[in-house]
Amino acid sequence: MKPAMRVVTWVLASSLSFAGLMQSAHAGVIGAEQLATAEASQASSEGARAQLLSQFDRTDVQAGLQARGVDLAQARARVAALTDAEAQLLVDQIDTSPAGASDLLGALLFIFVLLLVTDILGLTKVFPFTRSAR
Repeated sequence: MKPAMRVVTWVLASSLSFAGLMQSAHAGVIGAEQLATAEASQASSEGARAQLLSQFDRTDVQAGLQARGVDLAQARARVAALTDAEAQLLVDQIDTSPAGASDLLGALLFIFVLLLVTDILGLTKVFPFTRSAR
């Protein structure tokens, strides 16, 4: 009886573990606000793609692409092939990225804290104002 009980236990455990993976679909009525939001997001994605394509009209962008050996027609084709979400994400990244800035201050602060911690732990001796924990 023990081997049969073991088989039943395994079957029960596997069926219970797969029961959590089943999902049901819930249908609902779509309101006018949701429809308007969907249409607005589609319009913004078209605007995002147009904004990306308009960047290729700038002479400095064209010169930069040519300096890197990128064909302008291929770049336009790649932008046209982006999905709506990818185009919107790229426009958002362009809008939020700093123009010509680097994170030099953050890197220097990280190195300072790293050296300070290793100095306190006694692994290095960089700063004379720290005492080793050893």
